[in-house]
Amino acid sequence: MMVNRLKIALFSCLFTITQSANSQQKVLNFHEVFTTPVKEILKPLPQYSGWADDTHYIEYRLEGQQNKPYTVDVKTGIAVPSAPAQVNESSVFIRNKDVFYKDAGGAEKQLTMDTVLEKNPTLSPDKKQVAFTKNNDLFSVDVLSGAETRYTSDGSNVIYNGWASWVYYEEILGRATRYKAFWWSPDSKKLAFMRFDDTLVPVYPIYNSTGQHGFLENTRYPKAGDKNPEVKVGIVNAGMKGTVWADFNVKNDQYFGTPYWMADSKALWVQWMNRDQNDLIIYSVEPTAGTKTIIYEEKQNTWVDWFDGMHFLKNGSGFILKSDKSGWGHYYYYDLKGNLKKQLTSGSWRVGELLLVDERDQEIFFTARLETSTRYDLYTAGLRGSEEPKRLTFGNYDHQIELSPNGKYFITTYSSLSSPSKSALVNDKGEIVRELASTQGALFETYNLPKTELSYYKTRDGLELPMTITLPLDFDPAKKYPIWISVYGGPDAGTVYDRWKSPLGLNYWWAKEGIIQVAIDNRSAGHLGKVGMDFIHKKMGKYEIEDYMDAATSLKSKPYVDGTKIGITGGSFGGYITAMALTYGADVFTHGIANYSVTDWALYDTHYTERFMGTPKNNPDGYKVTSPITYADKLKGTLRIIHGTMDDNVHMQNSIQFVNKLQDLNKHFEFMVYPGERHGWGGLKARHSTQETVRFMYSHILEKPVPKEFLEYWK
Repeated sequence: MMVNRLKIALFSCLFTITQSANSQQKVLNFHEVFTTPVKEILKPLPQYSGWADDTHYIEYRLEGQQNKPYTVDVKTGIAVPSAPAQVNESSVFIRNKDVFYKDAGGAEKQLTMDTVLEKNPTLSPDKKQVAFTKNNDLFSVDVLSGAETRYTSDGSNVIYNGWASWVYYEEILGRATRYKAFWWSPDSKKLAFMRFDDTLVPVYPIYNSTGQHGFLENTRYPKAGDKNPEVKVGIVNAGMKGTVWADFNVKNDQYFGTPYWMADSKALWVQWMNRDQNDLIIYSVEPTAGTKTIIYEEKQNTWVDWFDGMHFLKNGSGFILKSDKSGWGHYYYYDLKGNLKKQLTSGSWRVGELLLVDERDQEIFFTARLETSTRYDLYTAGLRGSEEPKRLTFGNYDHQIELSPNGKYFITTYSSLSSPSKSALVNDKGEIVRELASTQGALFETYNLPKTELSYYKTRDGLELPMTITLPLDFDPAKKYPIWISVYGGPDAGTVYDRWKSPLGLNYWWAKEGIIQVAIDNRSAGHLGKVGMDFIHKKMGKYEIEDYMDAATSLKSKPYVDGTKIGITGGSFGGYITAMALTYGADVFTHGIANYSVTDWALYDTHYTERFMGTPKNNPDGYKVTSPITYADKLKGTLRIIHGTMDDNVHMQNSIQFVNKLQDLNKHFEFMVYPGERHGWGGLKARHSTQETVRFMYSHILEKPVPKEFLEYWK
């Protein structure tokens, strides 16, 4: 009892001191937040865009309305306007459906001339050829002569050469590829590509209500348990016809990941995975015959993730992989036959990005979450020795790194939740050469800004996980405040970092209005490595929502929290979590806005869903216990469901089936659709969505009218 009294007295003392300091600062009004923001509170950092060479970096500075590049000497700090060759390089692009080439000096040349749209033009490494797809066939064109080569001729509405089937684009190759599924060899003499056959993939109809009659957009979309596209891996010689197919049985139930050419272009390394996604094999494919040999195999009891990078050492001594087979993501050094030479990092922490392999000094430069799971730092580790990684960054900050080509210098943009972003030039000994810039403006200390702090909660089974809490501007522990939680929640997709977040905009406004804003990560978010992710296998969503319930319950126990207003929102996976929160977690969460949500994992695609859940046939109970539809009868709070009618990722079918169940149960809820919108929206629909969220907050969380300033602002 005495300890509790001391804690209360100390908290009250700190609150009094903070309140006194805040009373000396100004508070932004509506117009200063939204219509004419005060510019000198925060200012943008310069953009650092790579290095001209080992001792000169490129910095973009805003001059008037333009960002202009400067080349900066690391030793003197002297900046001079960058020469075109330092910031420009040859590029290709599409204009009026045709391929255009632009050299480093800006001169343009049209390479194709027809009425059919070319897609994904990609320069060869030697800048002499451009590969692209057209009508689902693969082509290339010679930059100098304009000679065009067609490599495939069977492209159709179900056969795609070098153009990805939807599930590969979304889940395997990645959205950044823009459906591109071909890869130049380093010597520019060969092209590897994938051929997709969607014939057996079920068609999902998406209704477009445009016009008098509307129409259907039929998409090949494999839902959990469905047939996947059949895939072949082909190799062609640049400028020549004839395809060598890699020796895989196209009829096998399998997946292929991003392939990687060896540094000498003598072999293509292809990632293969079984349908259950717990066995990954790297095959070396011989380009002239298509024969394959196993280089590496990894099996796990749950699932194996694709390798998102493979570094071949230039001296031919081997390659480096990042694997989480130990339960934590670490680097492994293998020879070219797949024999382990050395595990380069180890421990209960995770590496991030491999930035440089210095073969001369036999060391690697990489980012990692070693000090704490909520921050990234820069480290080095040896290729030969067994020494512990050496930290090159400083302080209790999160660091975003731009490393020089030889690793002798780096620029870090560093911050924490309590420290605005700054940038500094640092050498390879970890010594700060020069502070470069700060986002903190001249008026930063003039205004009372909301403070965000890192906190931790414990789950019902004893795990400790992070969350961030932003308290109201004039926080008074004697008052009661509502909670508003923002989540995503997907596997290895955490959002809680000890990294600066802008306190302005709506974040500021809700803090001013007296809302406690919270972000929470669950056990699968990445802080506990693959060990934490493995919990969710076959029951994705159940552990996660229970973690969020535990976090919210810990918040509700605070004397200053209004337990009748525990709100939550998110989109996509975050929408799913929100739907689960208001049903499965109905005794904890009271309000929610669920955007474009999965409501039954059987309605989502094969590759993503089955990685974590298996198929509906093999895991029916897992699918049942992780669906908010199962718990629809528990809804008692205020739930708003939002979806775009033409969402081609999470189909509106999800929300419709959830709505159908809620209606049959005679449950009250709100439902908003955005006609013609996909997985998210912009423009006028985004404006409307934001306005409706503000109305929801005032009506249900703050329980007062929307300020007239908002109503005027929205006109």
